[in-house]
Amino acid sequence: MNRPSELPGLLVSNLGTPDAPTAPALRRYLGEFLADPDVVTLPRLLWWPILHGLVLRTRPAKSAEAYARIWAPAGSPLLVHTRTIAAAIGTELATRTGNPWPLALGMRYGKPSLHAALAELRATGVTRLAVLPLYPQYAEATSGSTRKALARMLRDMSWTPQVFFIKTYHDHPGYIAALAANVRAHWQSHGRGEKLLMSFHGIPRQVADRGDPYPGQCAVSARLLAAALGLKQEAWQLTFQSRFGPAEWLKPYTDESLKTLAAAGVKTVDIVCPGFAADCLETLEEIALRYAETFRAAGGAELRYILALNARPQHVAALADVVQRALAD
Repeated sequence: MNRPSELPGLLVSNLGTPDAPTAPALRRYLGEFLADPDVVTLPRLLWWPILHGLVLRTRPAKSAEAYARIWAPAGSPLLVHTRTIAAAIGTELATRTGNPWPLALGMRYGKPSLHAALAELRATGVTRLAVLPLYPQYAEATSGSTRKALARMLRDMSWTPQVFFIKTYHDHPGYIAALAANVRAHWQSHGRGEKLLMSFHGIPRQVADRGDPYPGQCAVSARLLAAALGLKQEAWQLTFQSRFGPAEWLKPYTDESLKTLAAAGVKTVDIVCPGFAADCLETLEEIALRYAETFRAAGGAELRYILALNARPQHVAALADVVQRALAD
């Protein structure tokens, strides 16, 4: 059996969440999130007055209302699901290897923080550190920002473990198989809609044009999922959600696509969000509630959201595979 200093540690990360569905909590959270230059790429001299003079004065209250619609008794769905996923991965890895795995959860923004997670893992004596951001597709605004923040924190802590950073698993066979099994299970329980939308979080078009690999990886994930489900091209569509601000983002937009489908006479649509490992505001409120209302208002009958993989065993097994492969490589 390995000695503690030889054991690899695992840091599981996700975007983050406010502490409560309230305007003050959202102001703190959005102030940290939207100050990240990897999230908002405008020049600081231009963006700072907008952020503090307009956005943080108006957006927190509106966002708090959205969070209140999906807040669970145990807290933020994103944090609840991410904790469960992380714990399940640790259990799976311990079962496979016969050793306990030092594991910590750190959010890029909010609590528990990345810095606290690193301090927790450092205290265990690990010298090899696997980092798993729960973003299947790589984007500079998500995985890239996490990687930069970790590098800064490790430097400030004067800690130099061997780091295995998992940039992407967008085409991992286990991840695709888990997505396909989840869609099939939903269809078996609820019936199959006339169209399947695969909705991913968008990024600004300008960012994509500068070479961010995210759009291409979303397209690969979507094609692989469609192939695993045996879908013909006309049965599914790739779309992008969650745009912010007046600039053009990746198209087609999910909400506009729903209006177009409704206008064409489509009555039932299923939506899966392959870019979200855990259910959160963007899936439970934006898609399942708000976009369902958009679809009905445009003449559609029913939008059925297919829940994220969360801690489903096949998903957990795939993520454990991803971690082990990263350490082996």
